[in-house]
Amino acid sequence: MPLVPAARLLQHAQQNSYAVPGFNFHNMVDLQAIISAAEAEEAPVILMATEDTIRFVGFDYIQGLAAAAAKGSSIPFALHLDHGRDLDNIVKGIRHGFTSVMFDGSRLPFDENIRLTSWVSDVAHRAGVSVEAELGQIPGHEDNVSVSEKEAGMTDPALVAEFVEKTKVDALAVAIGTAHGLYKAEPKLDFDRLEAIRKETTVPLVLHGGTGVPDAAVKKAISLGICKMNVGTDLRLAYMTSIRTTLEEQEVRDPRVLLRIAREAVIEVARGKIRLCGASHQAGKI
Repeated sequence: MPLVPAARLLQHAQQNSYAVPGFNFHNMVDLQAIISAAEAEEAPVILMATEDTIRFVGFDYIQGLAAAAAKGSSIPFALHLDHGRDLDNIVKGIRHGFTSVMFDGSRLPFDENIRLTSWVSDVAHRAGVSVEAELGQIPGHEDNVSVSEKEAGMTDPALVAEFVEKTKVDALAVAIGTAHGLYKAEPKLDFDRLEAIRKETTVPLVLHGGTGVPDAAVKKAISLGICKMNVGTDLRLAYMTSIRTTLEEQEVRDPRVLLRIAREAVIEVARGKIRLCGASHQAGKI
């Protein structure tokens, strides 16, 4: 099945009260695992590459991997540039077949965030590519994105309507108490803030920092308007832990043995996240 714009997936999720999981990948093995999990669950997914991953793998390889996955898969999925801050990378992503891009201007002054996000929306929409933006900062570290707790700020509901109207984005990432990476303590999501944000806009909302959020909190967030949940750290932990454990237990001379084990570990975690989001058996309805 051809790659589809993320907006198409998120609109269906919004209409049917579930969330599309956005999974970060770093190489062929975890990309294959995500697609295998989506096929097993008959679920739409969003494959996400950060700018660090792009530097590591390269646009041409990512485009080739996504094209191969699309050719061999029957489930709808989008290819998303996650936390894009370099406008050149965003343009290159569009030219290399990404069907969704995120411009992360959350560190910028409000007016500058609007100005640059609007430019990205104009360029991307002309190419049929979806756009995600962020308002408010999510603390933590993910690849090249690092925000301290001191720098972090929750999304202000009073700014949401103006931001969405002026930028014409297809999805909005909101800061309501999640963080990138591992949590020091159980996260406490600000559901009142999320409800207030939902009243200000009808655009699909995105929850970053999905790793470590209690299942009950995820489900409540989805019921209050979250249509996409990003997951990265959980997949990396499954990948690395499976390899480390195998090497501790046995002597392995063939790297393919380790990569198969890592792939199966990622599949298992990804399937669980898909079910948590309520995305299972939705692919055939899109």
